[in-house]
Amino acid sequence: MSGTSADGIDIAIVRIGDAPDGPVELIQFSEYPMPAALREAVLKLAASDTGEIDAIDSMGALDRALGVAYADTVLAAIHGVGLKETDIAAIGCHGQTIRHRPKAEQPFTVQIGCAATVAEQTGITTVSDFRSRDIAAGGEGAPLVPFSHRRLFAHERKNIAVVNIGGIANVTWLGLDGTTIGFDTGPGNMIMDGLMLAFSNGRNTFDRNGELAASGAVNHALLEKLMLHPFLQRKPPKSTGREEFGEEMVQLILGWPDISDADRMATACQYTADAIENSIGFMPNEPAKWLVCGGGTRNLHLMQLLSRQLAPATVKTTEAEDVPPQAVEAVCFALLAKQTLTGETNTIAEVTGAGHNVCGGQITPGNNWSELLKSIPAWTR
Repeated sequence: MSGTSADGIDIAIVRIGDAPDGPVELIQFSEYPMPAALREAVLKLAASDTGEIDAIDSMGALDRALGVAYADTVLAAIHGVGLKETDIAAIGCHGQTIRHRPKAEQPFTVQIGCAATVAEQTGITTVSDFRSRDIAAGGEGAPLVPFSHRRLFAHERKNIAVVNIGGIANVTWLGLDGTTIGFDTGPGNMIMDGLMLAFSNGRNTFDRNGELAASGAVNHALLEKLMLHPFLQRKPPKSTGREEFGEEMVQLILGWPDISDADRMATACQYTADAIENSIGFMPNEPAKWLVCGGGTRNLHLMQLLSRQLAPATVKTTEAEDVPPQAVEAVCFALLAKQTLTGETNTIAEVTGAGHNVCGGQITPGNNWSELLKSIPAWTR
C-alpha cells in the first residue's frame, strides 16, 4: 500500500491461518521509496486546495450515481420476470467508458459505475472492469465481445461476420476453421447522433429509422475526406472511441459548406456503412453471412445500405439467431462474467493484440459470495 503522503510503498508478506481466529504471522515487511516523479504526480492529482468541485470529484460522484442506477435497473429487471435476488448468481457490469487510451505511454481504460454499490444494493456478486487486464497484457482492451460471439453464433458451416453498431461499430469474423478475428471498424451511431443533437438543438438524440439520412444525398467530397481517417487504414488489432470519432468529427461535418442537414446526415450514415464494408479487407475471406446487432439496427436506411453493399452475402439482424439485436452485448458480458468467476480466459489475444489470453474482470463479492463459491466448481465440469 501507499499512504496519503505518497512517500513510499509498504509491502507485508503475511501467513494467515485457515481458521477464522487462526494465527497471523508477519514473514517480512519492506518499505520502498516512491519514485520522486511518481510522488509528485500523485500529490498534484490529489490536491484540492481551492475547495471547488474538480474533474475527480465529478468522476467520483458520477461513478457512485451510475452504480445506484445500475443497481436499481438490475433489481427492476429481476423482479419484472418474477425472480428474486437469490436466483441470480452474479452480475456482469461493464460500466460506462469515459476514457480509453490503449496506445498511451501508460496505456489505460476507465469504466465507471461503482461495482461496490451494485453489489451492496443488490446483494449479488458483481464482476466489473473487464478491459484493464487485457491492456496490462499489452492488448487494446477491445473488442471483448468476439469471445462471446463465437459461442453464440458460430453454428453454421460458413464464414460469418457479426457487426455490432453502437456508438462505435465493431466486427467479429468467425471463420469456418475456428479462427476468430475482431476489431473496431470505425464510426457507428456516434457521429449521426451528434449531428441530430446539433440539428435539433438537443431535442432529438438520434435519426429515427434513418429518415433524415434517407431524405438526403451523399456529399462525395465530404465522404472522401472522412474516409481518409488513418484509423480506417490501420491493421487490426485496433480499437477506437469518442477520441477519434466524436465531437471533432461532428464539427467537421457541421462546418462543411453548402450542403443541407439531410445531406450531412446521409453522408454520415454512408460513412458508417463504408467503414463497415472497408473491414472486409482485413478478413481472411469474405463472409457468406453478416449478423448485425446494436442500436444501429434501428436505422433502416443504414441497414438498407449494408444489405446492398455487402451483397452477395446475406445481411440479417441477430434476431434471426433468436438473440434480440439490442441484447447481444449484455448477453456477451454475462458470458464474460461467468468466465471470470471460473478463472477461465475470456479474451482472445489475436483479437486484442495482448501477449496472451487473459481472464479479465474484477470480482466484488455480494451477500451470495459464500454460496457462489460452492457452486462454481460445478460450472467447469
